Amino acid sequence: MNEIFGIPLPALLGQLMLGLVNGSFYALLSLGLAVIFGMLHIINFAHGALYMMGAMFSWLAMVYLGIGYWRSLLLVPLFVGAIGIVIERFLLQWIYKLDPLYGLLLTFGVALIIGGGFRYVFGSSGQPYSIPPELGGAVDLGFMFLPKYRMWVIVASLTICFATWFMIEKTRLGAYLRAGTENPGLTQAFGINVPVMVMLTYAFGTALAAFAGVLAAPTTQVSPLMSSNMIITVFAVVVIGGMGSIMGSIITGLGLGVIEGLTKVFYAQASSTVVFIVMVIVLMVRPAGLFGKEK
Repeated sequence: MNEIFGIPLPALLGQLMLGLVNGSFYALLSLGLAVIFGMLHIINFAHGALYMMGAMFSWLAMVYLGIGYWRSLLLVPLFVGAIGIVIERFLLQWIYKLDPLYGLLLTFGVALIIGGGFRYVFGSSGQPYSIPPELGGAVDLGFMFLPKYRMWVIVASLTICFATWFMIEKTRLGAYLRAGTENPGLTQAFGINVPVMVMLTYAFGTALAAFAGVLAAPTTQVSPLMSSNMIITVFAVVVIGGMGSIMGSIITGLGLGVIEGLTKVFYAQASSTVVFIVMVIVLMVRPAGLFGKEK
């Protein structure tokens, strides 16, 4: 059987794999949003700008400092995480007790400032970022040639995603984080420095966004505009999975990437809107999202 619903099987399987690649990016980006919202109750609209910064800084490191991809994959998230610490200490810490809408508006303003600053300095045109030689070429899967770099994206994204879930849900550090957000006064009474934990949590979320940006750099044109479409889709993923749900973000991101890939095969015109159609249906049936907690 070489066809399914009139679609050649190789084309269908190829889109499934490409959908899994896109889903890996969705999962990694939505994970950072879920961590920040789940732990800090901040709707971090600056996440897309931080993702863009990860890609831009990796390109700048390559062009001006001669720092290659592998070192950028380690250093750039740390650098952007440090910027996240500055944002949290000087801006966000003053609004934690206010309505979450204030956090959304503040981070939206931060995103505009970051995006505008990069466009002013570097313009809007895209810049190429070469794939590391070790990950060049493709692997023959029988039904398609899958670039090695895209396979690396899937492996790296899923590894980071599930390692983060394990740390937050299954370790003592994760228990401290959850306790610090649910009852900061009591947690502080046990000698745990809650403000530092909150600061590091936001830094970790921003580092995840930057890590995704470095991963994305060789697959797209690096520019200050690269986050525009991606971040809207990622917010939809977080809403579908359930705001603050770590596992929900991972599973939903991967699933929606696959659904988007299949839609390109069966009805390409709807591929850019299928995520939002799913979001509307899910919110009608379960307003808290698939993995969210009903209040």
